Amino acid sequence: MTTTERATSNVASSLRRLYFFRFGFAVLWAIALAVIAATLPTLAATVVVLLVLYPVVDLAAAVWDHRSSRDTRPARALVVNMVLSLLAAIGLGIAAVSGSPAVLVVWGAWAITAGAVQLVLAVARRRMGGQWPMILSGGISVLAGAGFVSQGLHGGTGLTSLAGYAVLGGVFFLVSALRLRRAASL
Repeated sequence: MTTTERATSNVASSLRRLYFFRFGFAVLWAIALAVIAATLPTLAATVVVLLVLYPVVDLAAAVWDHRSSRDTRPARALVVNMVLSLLAAIGLGIAAVSGSPAVLVVWGAWAITAGAVQLVLAVARRRMGGQWPMILSGGISVLAGAGFVSQGLHGGTGLTSLAGYAVLGGVFFLVSALRLRRAASL
């Protein structure tokens, strides 16, 4: 096995674990948000914590990815993702004071930009395998983000739609993790 193949295998193995984690977190987060947001009439503190938690976990995942894929990573894109996730967490905390429409706009802006970064990362990693679900997920995130921005700008208040977005993203992480099995076992 060459050094390049070994590095690819190590990155694929790490990404596989990360993607399985992201799937599990997304599903649990979505269930919690759907249950809590549907039962509370306003942006309660619990909902705000959940909203801020999602980009914080995305930030932590980008750090994990950055550290585990040193030799093969597209470093700039991962750093951009970290910055976007941090700004999204801060922005969501601030937007929560203004209400659900503002939260949807901030979440949508983050989904657009993070989806574009995910698309760039997945295209850069496509030779590794298992990245087509991430490419699709990045593109869908951009489109969904535009929908959230539009919904928020038109006074929408339905935060439970964010749960569906998280579950769909989680499913793409699961499919990608399963597809990375061959690259991780080299």
